[in-house]
Amino acid sequence: MNLGKVVGTVVATRKETSMDGLKLMLVRYVDIEGKETGSHVVAADAVGAGPEEMVLVASGSSARQTLATDKRPVDAVIMAIVDDWSIGEEIKYKK
Repeated sequence: MNLGKVVGTVVATRKETSMDGLKLMLVRYVDIEGKETGSHVVAADAVGAGPEEMVLVASGSSARQTLATDKRPVDAVIMAIVDDWSIGEEIKYKK
């Protein structure tokens, strides 16, 4: 899993029919300090994430193991919206 920030949406009016109904989001990965790394991914949204939210992204075969993405050709899925994270006693992010 990777931490990321939702920075946009992806609209595809023509796509594989098994992808119908999936919302696609553009996610920019962040480091443990919450700083954007520059790497990004288009991910299917399984949890209703919105713009600017911090999320957890699963990729590879794990991306096809949510109820929303089961048996669909996805390689990345937003599978959680992050409330907070900390390292030791230091809170690095809080929603």
